[in-house]
Amino acid sequence: MITHETQLRVRYAETDQMGYVYYGNYATYFEVARVETFRHIGFSYKEMEDEGIMMPVLEYKTKYIKPARYDDLLTIKIIIKDKPGIRIRFEYEVYNEAKVLLNISETTLVFVNKETAKPALPGGHFQQLMHQFFE
Repeated sequence: MITHETQLRVRYAETDQMGYVYYGNYATYFEVARVETFRHIGFSYKEMEDEGIMMPVLEYKTKYIKPARYDDLLTIKIIIKDKPGIRIRFEYEVYNEAKVLLNISETTLVFVNKETAKPALPGGHFQQLMHQFFE
């Protein structure tokens, strides 16, 4: 299992007229957290793309519990419970500075060969890194 936390501060432009984070911005927050999680374990999205593998989102589920607001420092916790194959599933928990749970979400991404646009396993370096967390 892999867990990692990333912090982001809510910018004014990310809020709506009510002062809440606009719901569509959570997808961007999750992307930032995924990139930072990979970087934390010693791998990068760029490295994967350089190897000819893309990671489109297949599914996105979310539950908004409480609103995040302008200038909140958010902690986005990522949990990867299962060893990735052709798919990788990320679970997210979003907390504010008071450690109040604001959101729970899940995304499933698919590893896709850039040239063929077909599902493919990621490269050997990624597989080696995953082995240390899941074997």
